[in-house]
Amino acid sequence: MQVAYVKMQGTGNKILVVDQRRNDLPPPDASSVRELGDDATGPGFDQLMWVAPARDPGHAASYRVFNADGTEVEQCGNGVRCVASLLSKEGRDNTAITLESPAGLISAEVRDDGRVAVSMGAPEFEPRRIPFIADARAPFYTLSVAGRDIDVLVLSMGNPHCVLRVPDVSTAEVADLGPRIEHHERFPQRANVGFMTIRGRTSIDLRVHERGVGETLACGTGACAAVVAGQQLGLLDDEVDVRLPGGQVVVSWRGGTEAVWLTGNAELISEGTLDV
Repeated sequence: MQVAYVKMQGTGNKILVVDQRRNDLPPPDASSVRELGDDATGPGFDQLMWVAPARDPGHAASYRVFNADGTEVEQCGNGVRCVASLLSKEGRDNTAITLESPAGLISAEVRDDGRVAVSMGAPEFEPRRIPFIADARAPFYTLSVAGRDIDVLVLSMGNPHCVLRVPDVSTAEVADLGPRIEHHERFPQRANVGFMTIRGRTSIDLRVHERGVGETLACGTGACAAVVAGQQLGLLDDEVDVRLPGGQVVVSWRGGTEAVWLTGNAELISEGTLDV
């Protein structure tokens, strides 16, 4: 059966959106997702957003997220922006789009300039809920990686994140340390790994090795995790510009149980059909 797709990008992160609110078809299996995600055999993407009917009639839609390696994951900040942008064209209230995600309810608003702001929920620091293996919650943790000890900050933004401070992201060992930390034994469900350089209290540079994908041009939840980590260290203000290889997003967090807000672009690349 053929189904329509929309390929978009959020800060360079390639997102494939398949809207199945009418047909409610199940998503393809892991092997098919891998084939579709490969530029050589499919439309190619970093993440697939499979949109389905909402369980609550007051919500716009639900969605599931799949990485290019076929694994299903909990959340994708850039993908949410793309989904919200598409739904905003249906004539609904663009300041109150509620989506059901595997990580919980997500609120989004599409602004007049086309940028999308998404409430990503509150960060989680309790190790067992990230999940991360540790005896107790701590400000930072030391990981043994390739024969050396590395201090990291660990949290969840609906999915597990590990954040490292580095002097300069341009020389960060993303290709080497990223996969090693992703698969570290203390992350039972693997982890996204962010390499952050703090430029000032309102600005950081960031590169992210995404779980199941590798380094991407941008990672929305990774940007949120990095800013929260920097705030936990007392080094960042409530609102921070995050500069990624694919562009810039803005992350806002007022601490505590407040939601983290992610604001950035969501742009159309192409449209087509898939055989599923």
